[in-house]
Amino acid sequence: MNDMKKKRHKSLLVLLVLIVLFGIFMPIPYYIEGPGSAVQLNELVKVNQKDDQEKGHYMLTTVAIRKATPLTYFMKYLPFHEGVTKEELFGTNTSDEEYTNLQNYYMTSSINSAIELAYKTAGEQYQLTYNGIYIMSILEGSSFEGKLTVGDTILSLDGQNFESSAEFIEYVQQQEVGQSIEVTYEHNGEKQTTSGNLMDMKETKQAGLGISLVDNTSIETEIPVAINAGEIGGPSAGFMFALQIYTQLTGKNLRDGNEIAGTGTIESDGTIGRIGGIDKKVVAASEEGATIFFAPDDTIDPVIKANYPEMMTNYQEALEAAKEIDTEMKIIPVKNFQDAIDYLEGL
Repeated sequence: MNDMKKKRHKSLLVLLVLIVLFGIFMPIPYYIEGPGSAVQLNELVKVNQKDDQEKGHYMLTTVAIRKATPLTYFMKYLPFHEGVTKEELFGTNTSDEEYTNLQNYYMTSSINSAIELAYKTAGEQYQLTYNGIYIMSILEGSSFEGKLTVGDTILSLDGQNFESSAEFIEYVQQQEVGQSIEVTYEHNGEKQTTSGNLMDMKETKQAGLGISLVDNTSIETEIPVAINAGEIGGPSAGFMFALQIYTQLTGKNLRDGNEIAGTGTIESDGTIGRIGGIDKKVVAASEEGATIFFAPDDTIDPVIKANYPEMMTNYQEALEAAKEIDTEMKIIPVKNFQDAIDYLEGL
């Protein structure tokens, strides 16, 4: 009898261990977003082959995304955490690889925009080069499904090169629906060719490849600049990269020894754009010791506001998060790059 009890207890213990291991390590198609990190940009950026030696730091902020397990699923109930499905995270993309390709493109694009803006504002020389069409998504029903991949760059159509996405679109729309078209593209650094039939685009009622696209550009500067973003992806670091580059280009002591974090997309005209997860980024910045946090002061479209009356601007969201964690970090609203420079020059 005692032996049977021991065997039963041993079996229950093994089962319990298996359940715990399953709960900890078995991934499910669900993700947990939470506060990420605040990364000092002097570790990532070199201008004219020199490091930034001035006191204080600029910091980009991130949101951490973790694949959930049955146990970590419940982290979504923690403050400043939330759960998202695979579809909500990836959108129309169907794989981790496509999602990673998009995030890498967004980061590369934001870095190029940051360099362009910083050099233009500092009065330094730069040159933008058009490389082709970057594929953002492929529509269901496109004959290029399985042939092209999100992240590929289209170099030419029917052997013809283009100088912009506008020229590319104009050429395609002059063709006929159902017509075969040859596409030369770059995939993982290799030049390849494929072909497919043009489809009827419902929005325009004209011929199209069935892809969404943006310009793929690169930038060259007379004063060298090197940025190593590592595994950080997405577009939201553009604004802070621009501040770091501009400060090093001009040699101005804009930080005055402060630890300055922030977030926001950046356009070549200086516009700072809205981003997601700003509450989590405020938490990350505060934990890293930031004393100032730049938040995009975006304008919400009246139609969107009417449909989502509870929607707040990034600045309002950042203020609420700062109040909730009771931080002394100052939340500063910025609409454009010059707003940030003006604030820093007044420190």
